[in-house]
Amino acid sequence: MALVSYEPWNLLSQFQNEVNRLFELPLGNLQDVEGSTVVTSHWRPAVDVKEEDNRFVIVADVPGIDPKDIEITMENGVLTLKGERSFEKQEDREGYKRLERARGSFYRRFSLPDSADAEAIKAKGKDGVLEIVIQKHERVQPRRITVQS
Repeated sequence: MALVSYEPWNLLSQFQNEVNRLFELPLGNLQDVEGSTVVTSHWRPAVDVKEEDNRFVIVADVPGIDPKDIEITMENGVLTLKGERSFEKQEDREGYKRLERARGSFYRRFSLPDSADAEAIKAKGKDGVLEIVIQKHERVQPRRITVQS
């Protein structure tokens, strides 16, 4: 049996290191899910992804953006959403005491399974909500093969 020394301040030290690491990164350069530190967007719209029997539904909150200004592409099984929400006028910002609403470009990518039909994707936007519907391919039923003797 090995002896393990107990260090009560170890957890606090780890927390301090994480906080220091966050402040060392440039503003807006937090790591994304894949672990990359490349800045691809200034903000990320909230997204819900739902799988139904015959389709996938992606719903994204994009208030203040005209749906026609959102670029949606599908390539190699990856669905990409790109867009931008900008300030109304630069000179209006000077009187603000607080700016909390995210502005700038956004970029979201979703890997879709092989069952997604890239040719049957529809998108619509209304009241700041973008809905993307991706139909699934028709299921191919397994075929029974008889073995001849």
